[in-house]
Amino acid sequence: MDSPQPPENTPDWERRTLEKLAFSALNEQRASRRWGIFFKSIGFVYLLIVLLAVVDWGADSQHQERHTAMVSLDGVIQAKGDANAEKLMAALQSAFEEKNSAGVVLRINSPGGSPVQAGMINDEIRRLRAKYPEKPLYAVIEDVCASGGYYVAVAADKIYVNKASIVGSIGVLMDGFGFTGTMEKAGVERRLLTAGANKGFLDPFSPQAETQKTHAQSMLNDIHQQFIDVVKTGRGQRLKETPEMFSGLMWTGAQSIQLGLADEFGSIDTVARDVIKAEKVLDYSVKDNIAERFAKRLGAGAVNGFWSGFFETQMDVKLR
Repeated sequence: MDSPQPPENTPDWERRTLEKLAFSALNEQRASRRWGIFFKSIGFVYLLIVLLAVVDWGADSQHQERHTAMVSLDGVIQAKGDANAEKLMAALQSAFEEKNSAGVVLRINSPGGSPVQAGMINDEIRRLRAKYPEKPLYAVIEDVCASGGYYVAVAADKIYVNKASIVGSIGVLMDGFGFTGTMEKAGVERRLLTAGANKGFLDPFSPQAETQKTHAQSMLNDIHQQFIDVVKTGRGQRLKETPEMFSGLMWTGAQSIQLGLADEFGSIDTVARDVIKAEKVLDYSVKDNIAERFAKRLGAGAVNGFWSGFFETQMDVKLR
């Protein structure tokens, strides 16, 4: 009796094997295509969510209603930061120019910063108030409004605070470091060549010259007097001046009202509802676009920024 033939010797064995391989490859392609579509769909949904979050689709229709325009000043006031004069001035101009904005609220939460940037914002607020006399601007202080932040605030019609807000610090500083002793101990020799006796002004790696220190102090005194004049001009007769008022001290919101540095207690909502009489609040603050936010997340140029910022601060004058 003949034994049965093995499966591989059957006539259809090659055809069936090829069919199995073909169907297997086809199924694998289909699965790969389905996963590709799945991940592409997730990417599309993510981009759509980001777009919806960034774009205010209802802004145009909201601006058709009477409202309170809000502009935020957050963080340190500096040319290269988020709280810089260019952004603040653009936002304030848009807020004043909008015909349906009943008033403008400047929300401040800042420890201070550049006297130049703060001065530019102060000047622009006073210009806009003169151009649009029917449209008030109120400063609302949240956690802190110190130094350069207060320099900006005094340009407002009124200043509203929380009882625990920190207000004041009317002063100027220039900070830096001296490394001469450390260099001597480390056996490092400083080799500085200049054309001009004061070109190495306050160089942190050279001994401090008394004449340069005196000149730096005179500059600080001049900027401090400018700050004092701005505060007196902005607050006028409301200011109850004391010997410590312009010494750089800070006070609570409750104390600042007693001193005439602020006017009343209030928040964004209460000022919009009870003072401006336009409860709807729309934010006019200038925000970074998607590309700028992405670049900040990546921290592009962080190392270069660190070293340049380190040396620049040796001559950085701050209202803080």
